[in-house]
Amino acid sequence: MKKVILVRHAKSISHGYDQDYDRTLTERGEEDALTISRELQKLKIHPDLIIASPAVRTTQTAKIFAETLDYPFTSILFKKKLYSGTTAENFLSTLQELEEEKETVIVFGHNPTVYYYMHHLIRDFNRDVPTCATVGIDFDVNSWGQLREQGGEMAFMFIPDMFR
Repeated sequence: MKKVILVRHAKSISHGYDQDYDRTLTERGEEDALTISRELQKLKIHPDLIIASPAVRTTQTAKIFAETLDYPFTSILFKKKLYSGTTAENFLSTLQELEEEKETVIVFGHNPTVYYYMHHLIRDFNRDVPTCATVGIDFDVNSWGQLREQGGEMAFMFIPDMFR
């Protein structure tokens, strides 16, 4: 069984488009990231790998999750293509190439790309993906190379509004 957890970054401050990469989390965004990461902790999620966009707001969100889940921040793999919007097909290929000993991977990104990844990995996925939305996807496979388009099953979906 392989598990992918997709997370849209938490709520960030508004800026002009030219400053998008450097946007930081709001206080509410920090609180939401802590709340959702604690829900993963309750599920006894222990990531073998965390991959994140290097944009500031995504890095901050990943750091909060990593601290809550006892994952070393220095081990987070930052991929610029998660910021610039790698295609869903290329994202699937990236997952298919993961090291086999990795069982649970958490990926932090941006919308609309995170939505496209969810839609590409889960059959009939058509939900809103607000900030800090977190979706667990289970794949009934033994190898990452066996992942297929829409071959995953949604194990859970957490959004901050569920806990307010």
